[in-house]
Amino acid sequence: MIRASEVAEYVYCARAWWLRRVVGLEPEGQERRALGSARHVAHGRMVALSGIALWAGLALLAGGALLLAVGV
Repeated sequence: MIRASEVAEYVYCARAWWLRRVVGLEPEGQERRALGSARHVAHGRMVALSGIALWAGLALLAGGALLLAVGV
């Protein structure tokens, strides 16, 4: 059975496909790609946390403005 990713790999570079699927060689840089993936996940978490921090800051700002308006 041939997967779509294999077809895409073959279309991109038939020689790389042959080296990987027929000869059994894996491309170099697996550790570097794994580190990059981990950093992308960490960055995604930081982006999500910054969104939460933004909304919390806006809520505190609105609360402060409300307290000033009421005169407490």
